[in-house]
Amino acid sequence: MKLEFEDKQERTAFFGLLLFGIFTLVMNFVRMFISEPTSLYQLLTVEMIAGIGTIFIPFIFTKFTGLIFPKIIRLYYWFFLFISVFLGTGFQFMLIFPLWDKFLHAVSPILLVAVGYALINHYLRNSDYSSISPWLFIIMGFAFAGICGVFWEFWEFLCDSLGNMNLQRYMTESGQLYVGREALMDTMGDLLTNTAGSLILTVYSVTQRHNPNYFRAYAFRKLSKD
Repeated sequence: MKLEFEDKQERTAFFGLLLFGIFTLVMNFVRMFISEPTSLYQLLTVEMIAGIGTIFIPFIFTKFTGLIFPKIIRLYYWFFLFISVFLGTGFQFMLIFPLWDKFLHAVSPILLVAVGYALINHYLRNSDYSSISPWLFIIMGFAFAGICGVFWEFWEFLCDSLGNMNLQRYMTESGQLYVGREALMDTMGDLLTNTAGSLILTVYSVTQRHNPNYFRAYAFRKLSKD
């Protein structure tokens, strides 16, 4: 699999994250033998291996589609992996900082809005850009991020239903079930935060809607055949 980078900055970001991921993996692997509970660090070690694998997803996507995500999306994707997988999970920021989960729910939809723009660019690639209203990008990008947030809550609900993982925080750490609105607070808070995060890039895009090259910057590039 060929690792093709747009410039030195993108290459540095990729290998920097890869080295940090390996460091996080080794740290949790060592703690598996010297810290308790052992099962926690066994799980974290497996999760870090999977996390390192997700760094390569943009290249795997290119391998199967021949399309390259623009630099801005790939950099933001790797930044999100850094704060979610390696800091949030590997360094357990999710436990250290109570609002880290909400922070991630605010950051991830910015990436999803950008991916929405890339998809719209792809499916309208044969169209005349001058005839496409910028509001199509703005509305569809915002909607794409929103629906992804909804499906993520479906995923958490499924995990809680089958594995009793308490991802939607419907019970206390001791296992006592929340009741009424209290049981809805985490899910509704996630959806609200997801919407607020989506608005960050959406509002900025509104200010850039008259720039003819703004939305094109989110378009896929084709893999060179050289």
